[in-house]
Amino acid sequence: MKVACIGEAMIEISMSDEKTNLGVAGDTLNTAVYLKRSAPEMDVDYITRLGSDPFSAKITEFIKDQGLGTTAIEISEDRHPGLYAITTSSSGERSFTYWRSQSAAKQLFQSSSGPNFEYLDIYDALYLSGITLAILPDKMRTALLGYLRQSGQTLAFDSNYRPALWSSPSKARDLMQKYWKRADIALPSMDDEMLLWGQSEEEIIDRFSALDSDGALKRGAAGPLSLSPVDQKNLNFAPSAKVVDTTAAGDSFNGAYLAARLTGATQEHALMAGHRCASHVVQYPGAIVPHPADEA
Repeated sequence: MKVACIGEAMIEISMSDEKTNLGVAGDTLNTAVYLKRSAPEMDVDYITRLGSDPFSAKITEFIKDQGLGTTAIEISEDRHPGLYAITTSSSGERSFTYWRSQSAAKQLFQSSSGPNFEYLDIYDALYLSGITLAILPDKMRTALLGYLRQSGQTLAFDSNYRPALWSSPSKARDLMQKYWKRADIALPSMDDEMLLWGQSEEEIIDRFSALDSDGALKRGAAGPLSLSPVDQKNLNFAPSAKVVDTTAAGDSFNGAYLAARLTGATQEHALMAGHRCASHVVQYPGAIVPHPADEA
């Protein structure tokens, strides 16, 4: 199984009262890291576009250190990575400040002859998010959807809605719905869908049930709701023992869930694996928590 996670890798500044940490993160990169950790035997590549600057080199080094493939990373000579800062409240809720106007990832898949998706052909499964789509130009979003509709690869998708990245909610809703219809594995979050659609929980559940996709609707501490037929009565989604920072809670769930599903595990196992991973991640600051081997 060869998987590609596609999106934007950024420099992350996490701030607290005591210190400021410099790291590397991004929603689909976070998922790639937890996917690889959950299924070490799987080939997982990260696909993005970076610059030729020292920060881009730091990002590439980080990706390699996480055991992810970097051969498909594109390089721009006149752009650099985006940057964001996290501030966290006493309850663990986070807010973000972004600097990404010149992000090289906005030019992902662009070539002198137009959109180029040929190097995606080697993968069995692809994962991308609404943030991946939001940073791309309209024509590239449409071209990518056309490629995906013709490809036979498994597509996993998470809307990860960030209002500031879209020209309007209606634009985001229209495009997201097209990608949901193509997705084989849907990984939406209740909060994102309520924000984007203004719907109740029941309406959101009905909408995703109608798609007839595999996947899970993430609901934070309440635990995921299966989008595939399964008896959840015997599943115990215990809340995390403590919550320090909810950054990457959904991304880490996606990684562990996908690792289970793509390696043939049952839906029940995948739901529990995703919830356990997310419950662990929120106990640490930042998007990428220490590797278990480093804590031993």
